Amino acid sequence: MESREDTPRMRLWRRAAHQRGYFTASQALEDGYSYQSQYFQVRQGHWMRIDRGLYRFREFVDLPPGEHDHLVRWALWSQGRAVVSHATALAVHDLGIANPARIHLTVPPDFRRRNSSVVLHRGELTSDEVEEHEGFRVTRPVRAIAESAADSVDQDVIDSAVVELLDRGAATKGQLLRAAQQAGSRAELAVERAIRTELT
Repeated sequence: MESREDTPRMRLWRRAAHQRGYFTASQALEDGYSYQSQYFQVRQGHWMRIDRGLYRFREFVDLPPGEHDHLVRWALWSQGRAVVSHATALAVHDLGIANPARIHLTVPPDFRRRNSSVVLHRGELTSDEVEEHEGFRVTRPVRAIAESAADSVDQDVIDSAVVELLDRGAATKGQLLRAAQQAGSRAELAVERAIRTELT
């Protein structure tokens, strides 16, 4: 006999609570919900269907939204393989004036899913280039600036991000330049210009 703390609902709730209320059909199946019972939960209004195989507990839908709730959704859509990156990462870190129209994600080279709401960048990231947020991963600020610069983001966006990061004392000019050099000549030129702007 299951205890009240070990019912399918409680198992799934504990998992979803770390994902801003979102969860996948596969996660629900692991926690004890058959596909038939998943359909029942949606029909009864307990779960909201967000996308194919992606749900959210209604209680979270009714709460005031968190600033980054939508990014958890895309992390789950990617089955945990995507990292929030580029200009979207700048916005997550509240660096400068970045406000991208679409969400930027870095995914492994063999990733095959597509969606018009996201811009996918294929590449491999090291553990020291990524940090954990609630329900999703994001590139660290220095990496976010370098990859945004390599992606031809407006110079004003790079300037504002570099100035703010340096003002916070969260990175050095040397760290920024090394990351930009690794990202390519376009990134290096943009970051060098941003550093000169910070000095004037």
